Amino acid sequence: MKPHALLALGLMAAPVMAQDRPVLTVYTYDSFVAEWGPGPQIEEAFEAGCGCDLQFTAAGDGAELLARIRLEGERSEADVVLGLDTNLTAAAKETGLFTDSGVTDVAWDLPIAWDDPTFVPYDWGYFAFVHDAGFDAPGSFRALADSDTSILIQDPRSSTPGLGLLLWVEAAYGDEAGAIWDGLGDNIVTVTKGWSEAYGLFLEGEADMVLSYTTSPAYHLIAEDDDSKKAARFEEGHYLQIEVAGALAASDQPDLAQDFLAFLATDAAQSVLPTTNWMYPAKTPEGGLPEGFETLIQPDEALLIPEAEVPAVRDAALETWRSALSQ
Repeated sequence: MKPHALLALGLMAAPVMAQDRPVLTVYTYDSFVAEWGPGPQIEEAFEAGCGCDLQFTAAGDGAELLARIRLEGERSEADVVLGLDTNLTAAAKETGLFTDSGVTDVAWDLPIAWDDPTFVPYDWGYFAFVHDAGFDAPGSFRALADSDTSILIQDPRSSTPGLGLLLWVEAAYGDEAGAIWDGLGDNIVTVTKGWSEAYGLFLEGEADMVLSYTTSPAYHLIAEDDDSKKAARFEEGHYLQIEVAGALAASDQPDLAQDFLAFLATDAAQSVLPTTNWMYPAKTPEGGLPEGFETLIQPDEALLIPEAEVPAVRDAALETWRSALSQ
C-alpha cells in the first residue's frame, strides 16, 4: 500500500479511536476550568491513565452546581459533580442523586475528621476579607460594621463564599446576626453572583475589601511576586470551607467516576491544587506546601456549622440577610 494511503487510513482511524474512548463528564465551577485553574492539569493527568476523555462542564458557582443537578435530575449528563462544599452536602444528599464514592482509608489532612461515604474532599480553606497591605483593616465584624470600610460580597443563593459568609456571621453571632447585617448594610458596595466578579471588582479598586479566602494572598505572592494583598484576621474566628466531589448514581460510567474520585486523593491531583485553586490540599503532597503558604494568617478559631444543621440554619439566616439588606 502506498505511504499516502496509509496516512489517509491513519487520519480516518484517529477520530474513530477518540470516539471509542469513554467520556467522563464532570460538572464544576467556572474558575476550576479556567486556563489558570486546576482543570487543565487535572484533565491531562487523569487522562494519562484512564483511557478516557475527561470533559469538564462549567456550571457557575457551587450553589448553581447543585441547582443544576436538581433541575436535571437523573437525566443529567454529569457523572461527577466537583465544587460543592460542606454547606451544601446535606442538601445534595437529600436529592437522592448521589452514590457512595468508594474512596476509603485515605489519611486526609483536614481540620476535622472526615468519614463521609458519599463525598470526597479535595481542598479546603477559611473565608476571609482580603485587602491591600497598607489598609488599616477592621479586626471583627462589629468593627467592620462600625467603620466606613467598603466591602464586596457574594450572593449566598448562588455562591459558596456568599453562603459561607452567611453561616460565618451566624456561627459567630447567633441571635445577634441580624444586628450585624443591619450594621454591615452601609459597608456593602455590591453583592455579586459569584467570587470571580467580586474579586475582579476589588482588584479594579471598587472597594476596600472583598470576601475571599485566607489563602488568596498566596496567589499574588507566588504567581505575581506581589506581597501587597493581605487577609484580615477576625477575632471571632474564621469559617471553614471543605470543597468536595461526588458521583451521580445515574452515571453511565460508574467505574470511571469512582476512579476519578480516587484520583483526586492522589499526589498527582493534590500537588496541583495549592497553586491553581489557591486552597489547602485535602491531603498534603509529598513535597509539602509551596513556599509562601507559611506567610498566611491562621485563624484563632475554626468555625463550622455541622452539615446536618446547615439547611435549617441557612433558611433562617437567609431571611435575616434579606431583611437587613432590603432596608
